[in-house]
Formats: sequence, structure tokens, C-alpha cells
Amino acid sequence: MNALIEADHLTRILPAIVPVTLVRDVSLTVGEREFVAITGPSGSGKSSLLYLLGLLDRPTSGTLKIAGQDTSQLDDDTLARLRLESLGFVFQFHFLLPEFSVLKNVELPMRKAGRLPASQMRDRAAGLLEDLGLAGHLDKTPDQLSGGQRQRVAVARALANDPHVVLADEPTGSLDSKSSDQVFTILRDLVRKRGKTVVAVTHDMEIAARADRRIHLVDGKVVSDERVAQARA
Repeated sequence: MNALIEADHLTRILPAIVPVTLVRDVSLTVGEREFVAITGPSGSGKSSLLYLLGLLDRPTSGTLKIAGQDTSQLDDDTLARLRLESLGFVFQFHFLLPEFSVLKNVELPMRKAGRLPASQMRDRAAGLLEDLGLAGHLDKTPDQLSGGQRQRVAVARALANDPHVVLADEPTGSLDSKSSDQVFTILRDLVRKRGKTVVAVTHDMEIAARADRRIHLVDGKVVSDERVAQARA
């Protein structure tokens, strides 16, 4: 199994009169086709670690490799390009642009990457949305969708540039139980059916128990990293 994310002694300290350590000496490797759940109590550094792994923040010390590339010496523009092309993001709140249609929201990362002509971007966006059960909603705006539907659009947007890894920060945290289960099933199917790697921060232990692997944080430090024994439906 090839390593897609390799973190070596990552530490993130927030400068202040009294500095705050968000992530403390974390080393881990995430391979292809893994579904990894990051868990821990509130304030344990789960999201801070995810932002480091997703190149949304820089570590105070330590190194991070994405698909074998050491990111420590890359400038901001190069990091942004690597993030755009190799990583997809799903957050607790969908962050869809309200003035654009569902289809246009999914096209946006492809427009930024600039690798496809307009017709192919539209076809790919439509195909992703149809795969996620949103075929009849392409021309709607986000406010015309339910919470679960908006989050499925966010998943489609995360897949727009065909990234190796999808990182999700509490992707079901603002949803009801039915929508939560639907979104989790979609994320799991990204691994099984699309060959993606998914790293998801979650406070829901039932969801974490259905991942392949669970990394548990306390006070910014990994206290356990184990395969999940429970069989997944």
C-alpha cells in the first residue's frame, strides 16, 4: 500500500503571550484506499491536525509529505496548487456559494485548475452530482436544497479535480441522523468504489467505528492509532 500522507513529528503552536500547542509531535502515515477517522474530545486538536494534513496550515515544526513530496519548503502558490489538484475538502458547513447553481458550485474547482474545457467541466460536474443522487437538482441554488443534499454537493465539489485524498471535518456534524448516515455512506463508498483515501474528523463514535482505522487525539497528541475491528456494513 503506497503512502499518500506522511507526517513526521508535526507540531503546531499558536503564538500568544502564553503559547497554545494545538498539535503535539504527531507522526502518522495514511495509505491508499484507507478510511481513517480522527477522534478525540473537544479541543483535542482534531481539526488542527486535519488542516495541517490538508495544507491549510503550516506546522511549527516537523515535516509533511503528500504523495511523496516534501511540502516543508514549498511556497504558498505551490502549496495552493498541490492542495487544489491532490486534495478535496468537505467541512461541517458546506460553504457553497449561494449565488451560483449547484452545478456551477461543483465546476468552480475545475475552473481554478484550468485543465478541462468548459463542456467537459459541465459534464464532469453533472456526472458527479448524478452519482450522488442529485440529477434533478443541477440548476437549483443551495438554499433550495436540504442540509443533506447540500452536503452531497460539497462532496461532489471535493471530487471535482479527482483528488487522491478527501479530508472531511465533522462532515455530518450539522445533519440529522438520516442525512448523517447517507453522507457517511457516500464517504465510505469513495474508498470502496472510487479508490479514494478519506480522512474524516468526527465526534460520532458510531461513525468512527465504521471506518477502517481510528486515530484518537488527546491534548493534541496521538494516544491510539488502531484498526477498527467492527465489521462494516
